[in-house]
Amino acid sequence: MHERKSKRWLTQAVAAGAVAAGTLAFLPAPAQAQGAPPHDAGLQADFAAAAASYGVPTSVLMAVTYEESGWRWHKGYSESGGYGLADLTDVTTDMLVDGDAGAGGRADLAAMVDKPELHTLRKAAKLTGIPAARLRTDRRANLDGAAALLASYQKSLKAEASKDPADWTGAVAEYSGLKDEKAARGYVDNVFRAIRSGASLRQADGNTVRLAADASARPAAKRLAGLKLRTTAAAPDAECPASLSCAFDPVPIAANGQVSDRPANGIAIDRIVLHTAEGSFASAKQSLSAPGAVSGAHYLMDTDGTTTQLMANKDLAFAVGNYHYNLHSVSIEQAGFTARGADWYTDAVYQRTAELVKYLAERYDVPLDRQHVLGHDNVPGSLDSNLAAQHWDKGTAWDWNRFMRLLGAPTDAGTRGVGKAGSVVTIAPEFGTSAEQTYTVCPADDPSGATPACAKVPQPSNSLFVRTAPAADAPLFLDPVVHPGDQAGTDAISDWSDRVQAGQQFVVAGREGDWTAIWYGGQKGWIHNPGGRNTIPAKGVKVIKTRGTTAAPVYGQAYPEASEYPAGLSPSTQKPLTAANYGIPVGQAYVADQPPTPADDYFKSGGEVVTGSRTYYQVQFNHRTIYVNSADVTATPAC
Repeated sequence: MHERKSKRWLTQAVAAGAVAAGTLAFLPAPAQAQGAPPHDAGLQADFAAAAASYGVPTSVLMAVTYEESGWRWHKGYSESGGYGLADLTDVTTDMLVDGDAGAGGRADLAAMVDKPELHTLRKAAKLTGIPAARLRTDRRANLDGAAALLASYQKSLKAEASKDPADWTGAVAEYSGLKDEKAARGYVDNVFRAIRSGASLRQADGNTVRLAADASARPAAKRLAGLKLRTTAAAPDAECPASLSCAFDPVPIAANGQVSDRPANGIAIDRIVLHTAEGSFASAKQSLSAPGAVSGAHYLMDTDGTTTQLMANKDLAFAVGNYHYNLHSVSIEQAGFTARGADWYTDAVYQRTAELVKYLAERYDVPLDRQHVLGHDNVPGSLDSNLAAQHWDKGTAWDWNRFMRLLGAPTDAGTRGVGKAGSVVTIAPEFGTSAEQTYTVCPADDPSGATPACAKVPQPSNSLFVRTAPAADAPLFLDPVVHPGDQAGTDAISDWSDRVQAGQQFVVAGREGDWTAIWYGGQKGWIHNPGGRNTIPAKGVKVIKTRGTTAAPVYGQAYPEASEYPAGLSPSTQKPLTAANYGIPVGQAYVADQPPTPADDYFKSGGEVVTGSRTYYQVQFNHRTIYVNSADVTATPAC
């Protein structure tokens, strides 16, 4: 996360006047929130009826809208300025005036929005005869609009209205609005993957909509021939998977990173950290490229999945406010705003980020678990003085369970439940259902400008609140480092200190009714877990306990001892955190999911690496991971 001035925004592509559907972004009015329209019964029937009305296979209509919105209702926000499940677009000149384009007063303002791909909603209105206002707000009308568009694309490509999804490959690609061949093929592949594997979504009213699996469905590449798609090769220096359109546009490294030679020099890359930029792709790129910038990232991704590598992976990016984590990580910055992440973390971003993370994990042997695939909010401060100051993106609205499934390392696989005290559980709430939460969002949390005053905002969440007792009205968990002098934590969306996140693992400290106690941040905390529905018993990890009769110290960094540095090199200071409750007290237990690794350090001048004799576990301590000297603790397999 990089702090910027509060402002509404559009992507750089808008300002350039070369926008495809799926690449725009703008904000909802403050009162808008993600969710279904008021009439949410009969969605399955609406899909079937709309598809039949325009001769489109139901599976194609369902899979396209699943790719566009994840079947969640868009009210004029999101990556494409889209409305409804179908993400029908309608961009206005006001959006260009108020956004990052800053186009007020330009003579060509009208021409900038005079592009068909920015107004699929208007085209749908002409095709269906349905007023634009209904297409924005009525679900069945919205789906009729999508079906009519698909049918019109099929007709313009001179393809028959077949029942075979493969014959609709070109229409699907046209619906994406993407003009780059690789990007359009990726969109098509995602749509057909959904048709092959099927999809389902349980709605807030308890009803489930399902796309039945058709294992034989495959796109027909020949159907793309009439679309005149651009062929854009990945830049030769870009370290990206072949499936990803990826440019290499290096930023100055003098202030926002260090030249290195990882992992060839012995510094392992064993963590990948995801960030939210708190702004558009254009503003993030400008900030990260500025001479004297004090933060960096290896990759920057736009809301349509377009990816630019800013720095070679061998080099360090000053990305997470903890040098030792920077030393061992690759950082991926995503355009958007954390406070309204459910509106901005698009399906394209989930898919493209997963492709990139899988590529990086395979290349560098990064464990695909939640102690090594992190959000910025999961990184600890390096010293007592900055424990509370670390950023809180990716926040509560990034669907970690969904993302880890895309990586092929699901964190929500297995039977839900909770074991006895001393066992380990994986936090696994269902995003948008059991984990929908209400958070207080204030202007300081939301630099988008969409929050003029503090308000309670319900939204899908990857997190569960931690309380001080097994009751819904018990105070929220108090971290005195974050809240000095207070009596309880808060429901502020930026308050990471009193919540657990999907994929994190904790040791059970007790059970009482619908509540489960866990060891959390040096204390006992309670999560609401009726029938164990929000957790899955975990094995294959180590339970970490203090070895002695006093609390085991914890560390923000893992440097060698001073005596282990060669003459001429100034040792980094390795000392434990001494903030209140930072330690592993006797009787408590925490989770490490990988073996300990040696302490190490790096010196840019001369490129020298120092490796120490001590080893450190990275453990899940609270919302964040932390280091523990292996000599100070015992490590036993989870029961």
